[in-house]
Amino acid sequence: MSTIKLRELAHSRTGDKGDTSNISVIAFKPEDYRRLVQQLTVERVTAHFAELLDSAAGPVRRYELPNVQALNFVLPGILKGGVTRSLAQDAHGKALGAALLDIEIE
Repeated sequence: MSTIKLRELAHSRTGDKGDTSNISVIAFKPEDYRRLVQQLTVERVTAHFAELLDSAAGPVRRYELPNVQALNFVLPGILKGGVTRSLAQDAHGKALGAALLDIEIE
């Protein structure tokens, strides 16, 4: 079975609160939403960001938003203190959405 990058099926939006980032993945076409639900699991997102996540901050959570064909992932601790405390180049975590879109989807 062939694979494609998630960015071929969806776009993302990100937000932050403290050291927590949330990433919404929104399907371009309603018919692709089910594929996202099946393949874009908490486990896959956790594995994708394993090097950045702080396991002490809590697990990644996923919320399904079928009315807008979207998934929202909450990633506690990934921003290492957030905008006012982090020395990271991207303290808001805007690049995380683009990084998530690199996941391969069947």
